[in-house]
Amino acid sequence: MDVLLIAGLWLDGSAWDDVASTLRSLGHRPVPLTLPGQGDGSASATLDDQVAAVLTAVDATSDQLVVVGHSAACSLAWLAADARPDKISKVVLIGGFPTSDGKPYADFFELRDGVMPFPGWEPFEGPDSADLDEEARRTFAATAIPVPEGVATGVVRLTDERRFDVPVVVICPEFTPAQAQEWISAGDVPELARVKHLDFVDLDSGHWPMLTKPAELAGLLA
Repeated sequence: MDVLLIAGLWLDGSAWDDVASTLRSLGHRPVPLTLPGQGDGSASATLDDQVAAVLTAVDATSDQLVVVGHSAACSLAWLAADARPDKISKVVLIGGFPTSDGKPYADFFELRDGVMPFPGWEPFEGPDSADLDEEARRTFAATAIPVPEGVATGVVRLTDERRFDVPVVVICPEFTPAQAQEWISAGDVPELARVKHLDFVDLDSGHWPMLTKPAELAGLLA
């Protein structure tokens, strides 16, 4: 099985190194993505550029494909399902939910000089970062890749109703399956409310399980 891995904000494909190693040992073919604007010096990259790169990777894989999105990149995984509903066997969303049509991709934090830098750990205190020790926090902050403004503020466009036929699994790290179901029932995640095959899996970790629990995460993906 091919497993396309898309990390969230401030990360590139290297965030999946340990997960990918375990997936390979389990007989799968992981495809970690580094997208335009992620460390290539291109602060002019846009959301459309990143979507195009994801779709190029989707088109290059086998017929049995799982697309994994983490955090904000859950929207990129869902955009792939929207564009290629017949190609993707399953979408896995880790620690996040897809943005609705017409909404900004990830305008969550302050923009400076055309990019959205990592805002520091204060917004993530609590369950998000509880399993990251001080060394891991320092490393993350030091290597965090500023998100180009054209990515963060890009508008999500969803057009194909067949996306709701693609099975979805929500992996719940810093929140519980029960919480996720409550948010969906309350109308906070309208895209997932319409998915026909939706499952939830608990994972006892913070917001970045690919860094803190890679073997467990790889096992769930496998």
